[in-house]
Amino acid sequence: MRTILLSLMLVACDGGSTEPTETTTSDETTHDGHADAKGHDAQTGTDAGAEAAVKPPETIDAPADVAAPPDDAQKTASGLAYKVLTPGTGTDHPTAEASVKVDYTGWTTDGKMFDSSVTRGQPATFPLSRVIPGWTEGLQLMVVGEKTRFWIPVELAYAGKPGRPAGMLVFDVELHDIKEPPKPIPAPSDVAAPPGDAKKTASGLAYKVLSAGTGAAHPAATDTVEVHYTGWTTDGNMFDSSVARGSTAKFPLNGVIAGWTEGLQLMVVGEKTRFWIPEDLAYKGRPGRPAGMLVFDVELVDIK
Repeated sequence: MRTILLSLMLVACDGGSTEPTETTTSDETTHDGHADAKGHDAQTGTDAGAEAAVKPPETIDAPADVAAPPDDAQKTASGLAYKVLTPGTGTDHPTAEASVKVDYTGWTTDGKMFDSSVTRGQPATFPLSRVIPGWTEGLQLMVVGEKTRFWIPVELAYAGKPGRPAGMLVFDVELHDIKEPPKPIPAPSDVAAPPGDAKKTASGLAYKVLSAGTGAAHPAATDTVEVHYTGWTTDGNMFDSSVARGSTAKFPLNGVIAGWTEGLQLMVVGEKTRFWIPEDLAYKGRPGRPAGMLVFDVELVDIK
């Protein structure tokens, strides 16, 4: 049986943020309640080895209308068909950028179940921007608490991709929760290029102190720092922000992009500085990362 990571996700996630670390880990496709290394269930507080009161089924029978949408199913302009099985209790619909928490089961039209969070006994959480088009469109029609059946035509599913479920797919989906991404922070007026009063280092890094610090010591390249930051591309697009997420970030300075390793060593605790980091000190055209010169507002909170 395929899991959600293989059967629904179009591409592997590269982490919940694009903070300037050289290595990032993914937390967008978590399975809530997964047992930890000690065999303890983080969600329920029970021992993972203890027999569950209700054991999840190994398979779930296909619905009677799995072969084709019934006459009372609704259809969108794209060809996606759906039918609400249980009305929801919520009022808000997720956007295409939201992450959702769902329970689901999927079948091919011959009635074969190929994936189910229900049989695993744990909901799945993932961003709607990373799933098959039929899910991206269909989940936006739902509200929390709703259970809906979708008939997803092949072109909105895997489009004949080898190793994936073929043809039209049928899913029963129950929406448990919606998490919208943080609202972007407006870019500064000088985001396109360093202003005349910005300083520049020999490497080409430009910077300007926005607020003086209260500390005296500068971090070394081997230190770990705690910061608040926001990053923009030069067209004003915010691509990452600890401020928007509401929590500071901690990382070693020798594990981040070169512009951060150099720039943070110029700062003291309490200082807030704007950096214009040229591409060769940022991601150097690395696929999947912000391109070109990047602009960061950084506040140094602590040095470890």
